[in-house]
Amino acid sequence: MGRSKVLKSLIKDSLDTITHGSKKYHIWMAVLTLTMLIGMYCYSIQLEEGLSVTGMSDSVSWGLYISNFTFLVGVAAAAVMLVMPTYVLKDIDFKQAVLIGEGLAVAALIMCLAFVVADMGGPSVLWHMIPGWGVFNFPNSMLTWDVLVLNGYLILNISIPFYILFRHYQGKDANPKVYIPGAILSVFWAVGIHLVTAFLYQGLQAKPFWNTALLGPRFLASAFAAGPALIILILAIIRTFTEFKVENKTIKKIALVVTVAAQINLIMLISELFKEFYAPTHHSESAYYLFFGLDGKTALLPWIWTAITLNVLATVILTFHKLRNNLKVLYFACFILFIAIWIEKGFGLIVPGFIPGPYGKIAEYTPTGIEIGVTIGIWAMGAFVFTILAKTAIGIETKKLRYKK
Repeated sequence: MGRSKVLKSLIKDSLDTITHGSKKYHIWMAVLTLTMLIGMYCYSIQLEEGLSVTGMSDSVSWGLYISNFTFLVGVAAAAVMLVMPTYVLKDIDFKQAVLIGEGLAVAALIMCLAFVVADMGGPSVLWHMIPGWGVFNFPNSMLTWDVLVLNGYLILNISIPFYILFRHYQGKDANPKVYIPGAILSVFWAVGIHLVTAFLYQGLQAKPFWNTALLGPRFLASAFAAGPALIILILAIIRTFTEFKVENKTIKKIALVVTVAAQINLIMLISELFKEFYAPTHHSESAYYLFFGLDGKTALLPWIWTAITLNVLATVILTFHKLRNNLKVLYFACFILFIAIWIEKGFGLIVPGFIPGPYGKIAEYTPTGIEIGVTIGIWAMGAFVFTILAKTAIGIETKKLRYKK
């Protein structure tokens, strides 16, 4: 009964917190709400007319939705780079950022699930993915493994921060014996969610562009670069507009993680380019299309060369200690690195896997306005969820939200 009373008080105080704020906060939430409404309108058109309103086709059946899904799985997995130092290695410098990282993981996972729903055409077919109800096909289908690990990781990233914040809301310390086992499990689970996603692509023998042993490790490297890079940018915004102060040394430690991951990711990219182009076979045609175009078809060239340029520039900036320690330069490097990896793991990975087709047909893919509208709407939903979670967590951690007996 006592816990129920505290929980009701927490919900009431949280609602009060997220519905009040500065003028900038209300403008931000209004923009996100408007964007979500536009996304819902675009999705309603897709529900009514089907996936024919998107740029996808029989030749290229995965596009903007699955590209964003793949990228966001990595963003969600990147929370482990804060969880492990904080909960397992007891590094207090990461402690300020860990709850923010876990909140970002929750928002990213919700967006992942939303992109899967959008790509499937509508929620009416989702029952097939429910174990014991639909045609789940476990353990043969890698997709069923992905469903399990994503939802399991979502539960972990909701329950651990909730327990810690619930205790702090009562003015008590969280018991490590309760949350440390879950934190350790989440470290392995985070690696698992991205490896399983990589295995989804690696297991498709008919798509040679994805049949590389480096795909799994490169997924992890790019995730541990892009995710913490986004966390740095979010922390910069939070400490500018809120009373939650994050020390420079915390940001600089996260920046070191980004730097090492970006360097490894770049080395793996060079290794893949060598493998594709030093001794090319007919299986290299997808890579040729991506980087140089085929038969005059060059839709992806601007995307991939922009991504590589930004990737190299960001990695070079981060490598130099003096540049990385300049916070303005660091924020710029993190931003362009995030954009570069978003392009690489989207248009640079998913789409070229389908081109050319089994009979050599080159059917290029260009997302439609409906797809873009739905995509932006889902990103706005993720930002909305994260803002609510972060505002509540910051209120508790700054002791503004406390249970009044």
